[in-house]
Amino acid sequence: MSERTAIVTGGGAGIGRGLVVHFAGLGWRVAALDLDGEALEELAALLPEDRFLPLKCDVGKEKDVRAAFARICAWTDAAHLLVNNAGIADPVSGPLEDLALEAWQGWMDSSLTAAFLCTREALPLLRAAAPAAVVHIASTRALQSEPHTYAYAASKGGLCALTHAMAVGLGPEIRVNAVLPGWIETGPWQKVAKRHEPNHSAEDRAQHPVGRVGTVEDIAATVKWLAGEGAGFVTGQQIVVDGGMIRRMIYAGE
Repeated sequence: MSERTAIVTGGGAGIGRGLVVHFAGLGWRVAALDLDGEALEELAALLPEDRFLPLKCDVGKEKDVRAAFARICAWTDAAHLLVNNAGIADPVSGPLEDLALEAWQGWMDSSLTAAFLCTREALPLLRAAAPAAVVHIASTRALQSEPHTYAYAASKGGLCALTHAMAVGLGPEIRVNAVLPGWIETGPWQKVAKRHEPNHSAEDRAQHPVGRVGTVEDIAATVKWLAGEGAGFVTGQQIVVDGGMIRRMIYAGE
């Protein structure tokens, strides 16, 4: 594993930051793309300079993605894993009648369009490392919804469809899967200015059959498995990581 290389979008904070730290801790070389330059600088201070490549990039813009991957190609000649994690974290867009097309497009571009653009640019690197893996970070909101989450849910549902389309089209050299996180606490994985410790109530924990809210480490462990030989016969799948929350029936008044 010491010479393996991973590319993580949205790698500056939250789940993406956790993935960068996790794979760097395993000895992987990691390139992280994020729009937040400050978050990337903080991360760079924690990781070996020769094994981490921070890239400020709007992954929803074709020109930015091409420029970022040109730098990645100059840094490495192969990539064993691409994690398309970038996206707008806030799922709430407000009432449908007030949802502007520009705002809708922002959710789509940052997640679904970005996954298309980054995977397309990563293909030469992934094929050079084959067998390689792509993991899309979607959401359980691709399967169930709260009010006023139209664009977010649609973008994550699109990622799930893109997953099986890519698995069929890019195999057998490249396996493609999606991870669908539920409630994942990302407070400790923000940049310093936004970092906070979780304070979950008993009710919060009780919503999950496993008895707790999810952690970034839960997602990192799943992505690690999907990237490894143990998942060599797994492609085109949606892996729900939510502590069983989506399976629990919740009644009014509970």
